[in-house]
Amino acid sequence: MGRFFYIQLIWQDTLHYLAIDQWTREIPVHAGRGLILDTNGETLAANRACFGIYARANAVQDAEGAARLLSDALGESYDAVLAKLTDKSKSEITICRRTAKETVEQIARTEMRGVYYARNDERVYPYGALASQVIGFTAYDRSGTTGLESYYNSYLAGQNGEILFETDLVGVDIEGASAAYLPASDGLNIKLTIDYRIQAYAEEVMGRALEETASKAARAVVLDPRDFSVLAMVNLPSYDLNDVPRDDMKTLNALSRNALVSDVYEPGSTFKVVTAAADIEEFLRGNKRALDPATHVFPSARTRTVDGTTIRCWSDHKDGKHANETLAEALNNSCNPCFVDIALALGKETFYDYLARFRFGRATGIDFSGEAIGMLLPEVTLRDCDFARIGFGQSIAVTPLQLACAAASAVNGGYYYSPRLVSEICSADGSVHETIEPALVGRTVSEEASSILSSMLEGVVREGSGKHAYIEGYRVAGKTGTAQKYENGAIAQGKYVSSFMGYFPANDPRYLALVILDEPQGSYYGSTVAAPCAKEIFEGIIRIMNIAPQEAL
Repeated sequence: MGRFFYIQLIWQDTLHYLAIDQWTREIPVHAGRGLILDTNGETLAANRACFGIYARANAVQDAEGAARLLSDALGESYDAVLAKLTDKSKSEITICRRTAKETVEQIARTEMRGVYYARNDERVYPYGALASQVIGFTAYDRSGTTGLESYYNSYLAGQNGEILFETDLVGVDIEGASAAYLPASDGLNIKLTIDYRIQAYAEEVMGRALEETASKAARAVVLDPRDFSVLAMVNLPSYDLNDVPRDDMKTLNALSRNALVSDVYEPGSTFKVVTAAADIEEFLRGNKRALDPATHVFPSARTRTVDGTTIRCWSDHKDGKHANETLAEALNNSCNPCFVDIALALGKETFYDYLARFRFGRATGIDFSGEAIGMLLPEVTLRDCDFARIGFGQSIAVTPLQLACAAASAVNGGYYYSPRLVSEICSADGSVHETIEPALVGRTVSEEASSILSSMLEGVVREGSGKHAYIEGYRVAGKTGTAQKYENGAIAQGKYVSSFMGYFPANDPRYLALVILDEPQGSYYGSTVAAPCAKEIFEGIIRIMNIAPQEAL
């Protein structure tokens, strides 16, 4: 009685499915994959109608004739198609994964028994290489492989259906039997925070810089500092999503990698924004070890010696530019010894507390797979000479996204959000299935400290090392960076990472860009090769968004 109860009630669904599977054969009904849209509703990933051709060898009556017709229609080898049609070890055989509707109609008119077709759309990308590392691509079965296609695959994929045909034991259709149709459920669309206009212009700017400087790579990320929505992510060189180099895995892995999220580097002087923010905040809190950002004057010596290690400024100070500087002047001139002084004055415990607040050594939480956490030496094992170098952006490795988010938090009033690439998940009719709201993670500094820092960084662009990012009529602020590269634990001579972090308006940040050029040839200073790129990107944003000069506000 117990066994009877188990079979009839508990096991019934499984047994019913097995029974149906024995007397039916299935033709897949593929779900329509959801679209990927930019923040304006512009389609970045779509579908093109095509069809798959399938066969059941046991149901094919004239294999030679069917192979001849199919090979002619599909342009395939006759022997290859015949081998498939005579392979009775499989109940279902795929003859062709994707072909045009006209070809299917031609095959259907022949009324070949045992040959079937089903819609199997192909993924297409209207803008080709635009944001290719962010969007990602799909596999042959249309499942997401990389990028957002992979991360949001569960929403985009939908649920496949099928058509069930009643057959006899060997898979031949039963005359007069009816077919059962299980409809597919199409996938949902995802709406990005990326603006394709800003993305396209930023790629154009960085593409020119890549060519003109003969750099190894050119990257840029544009954020909205108000909530860390990603407006653009540029990784060059790139590739066309409609022509993925699947036959060369080394090239594919290199070109499809979103280095802004997955790769780390020593940031150099752009990191001084964090050091300055920590000092200003601690001074406002009354920490007696902090240096007064308004009145403290740094010694004019161009070197500092820590643990027997000499740390030099990039300038030899012969022009007197770096003599007896305030914090604002140290930022203007990007003077390394001044930031060594700040780090040592604050101490490891306090400084590492700020590194934690700015989320160095941990993920930012962006909705993207493969995010690196950077490299941060453990505080307990940190030598003073390494700690001193962290103050000006050496002996620490970060992702570009980590640095952009930290800088955004330092100048937006001290608010740190999880960066996001997707804002909405919606159906084809436009109804919103899910809204992904900005997520506040924590506070880094006070609004007062943020305001003081921002006024100093505006000075960097107005009269300091960032003057090549200056735009008449717009309050642009920022910080340059030029970092030496290391190979096998030693400085790689002649190899630099040039960067610029900038934003505007300085008094109410709306657009922040981090621009990076890897190993530029010739001039390599961030002030001369990266800052002009940021200026161009900002000028493009001003035109695209029709932003009036601040004097007119």
